[in-house]
This record gives sequence, C-alpha cells and structure tokens, in this order.
Amino acid sequence: MNEPIFDLAVAAASFFAGLLGALIGLGGGIIVTPVLVLGFGIDIRYAMGASLCSVIATSSGAAAAYLRDGISNMRIGMFLCVATTIGAVCGAMLAVVLEQSLLAVIFGASLLATVILSLKKKSESPLLPAESDPLAKVLRLPDEMPGASGPVAYGVAAVVPGFIVMWVAGVLSGLLGIGSGAFKVLAMDRIMRLPFRVTTATSNFMIGVTAAASVGIYLKRGYLDPAIVAPVALGVLAGAFVGAKLLTVAPVKLLRSIFLVAVSVIALQMIARGLGISIG
Repeated sequence: MNEPIFDLAVAAASFFAGLLGALIGLGGGIIVTPVLVLGFGIDIRYAMGASLCSVIATSSGAAAAYLRDGISNMRIGMFLCVATTIGAVCGAMLAVVLEQSLLAVIFGASLLATVILSLKKKSESPLLPAESDPLAKVLRLPDEMPGASGPVAYGVAAVVPGFIVMWVAGVLSGLLGIGSGAFKVLAMDRIMRLPFRVTTATSNFMIGVTAAASVGIYLKRGYLDPAIVAPVALGVLAGAFVGAKLLTVAPVKLLRSIFLVAVSVIALQMIARGLGISIG
C-alpha cells in the first residue's frame, strides 16, 4: 500500500473510531489501537502512541465545553489527576519494555473489562453533601452542578478507594494508549458516587491530562511516528466532532450494543494474537 493511500485508510478508520466513540461515550482510543494493529499490521507501541495523541486532541475540546457549562468539578479533577498521572507514567514505562505479545493480551483483557463495566447499571441519585466522606469535606470536593431549576449540590464518597482505582486507570492509559474512561467512570460514578454528568465532564478533562503525562515516555523511546500520529489524531478528532453533532438523532442504544459486541470480538482477537493462536 503506497503512502497516500495508507494515510487515507488510517484516517478513515480513525474517523470511524472517533465517531463511534463519541456516540457511545467510551472514546475512540479503545478501537484505534486494535484497528491499527490487526488491520494495518502496525507495531502495537506505535499504535498506542498515536492513540494517546488522539486522546489528548479529543479530550481538550470536550473538556473546554464542559468547563464552560460549569459541569466539571475541577477540584476533584486535579486531585484525582495526581493518581492518574502517576499511574500513566508507570504504565508508559512498562509499555516500552514489555513484549508485544504480552501487551496484546493485556489490551484484550482490558477491552473485555471495559465491556463488562459498560454493561453495569450506573447510579441514579447523587449523594447529599452532608453524607460525604470526611476526607472529601476536608479537601472541599463536594460541589454543585447546573440543574433544570437551579444549582444541584452533591457530595463525594469513598475518596481513598476512588483514588486507588484512578491510579489503576492511569496505569492502563499509559500502558495501552487508551483513555480508560470505563475505569474512571467506575471510580467516580460507582465508588465516589458523583452524578453521571459530573463524572463524564470531569473524566474528559482528566483523560487528556493523563494521556499527556504518558505520551512523553513514548516520544522519548521513539514510538511516536508522525506518519501514523497525524492521520490518527485528525481522523479521531473529526469523527468525535461529527459524533457529537449526531448524538441527538443517532440510535445510540443500538449502536452501543453493536459496538460492545465488536469490541468483545476485537478483544478476543488481540488476546489470540498475543498468545500466538490463529482464529482464522
């Protein structure tokens, strides 16, 4: 495949990944890496580096919009970014020394975990500020978000368990080149009991910071190839923009079901590839 056609093919695949990621709410990163590895035969480390750059690009735009609307909780975001950033650097350092086969198996297992977490029902009602974790009160993490009839106050639970899960999310982000949004939702929505809108907005801000912390390791080790990064970042960014516009009219539930089945199949293919098993 000559270079212009290769670039266009990668950009088109990345656009599709960004479009689906925006519609489903899981981000395009979890689909870009396996597509580059399985579809284009790219070294998994280069694929992860390109995916991280696309995560930074898409996160920056979304985070700015959520911050403008007053939904993001920046105090929680900055606090949890300590965990995700440390985890991301640890994960990126592991990624450049581990064998490709092991990375493929870990990536596949992480995708399956993402599917399982995405299928579980999210919490419905926010925690009251008075019910907050004592540490959350000390750190002044409880806040309020815009509501239909005025600001809605909410509390924050289980700060330490949430911090630990965020570290794991950071490790996975740096190790696999993904936003690890499902694990961030697990920490904030189900453990810390934040309202889902706040979780989504704050997670978008954190994903970019986490990716930026680990991408330097990939750059230093030479795993950022501009010929791959450019079409991937542009494709995912354009796809995410279009996906956001289509969100109100697209059959999201149907797409979500199809997407999760596809991710499960890709996960099994990545695991089989890592284990050296041919599945056709």
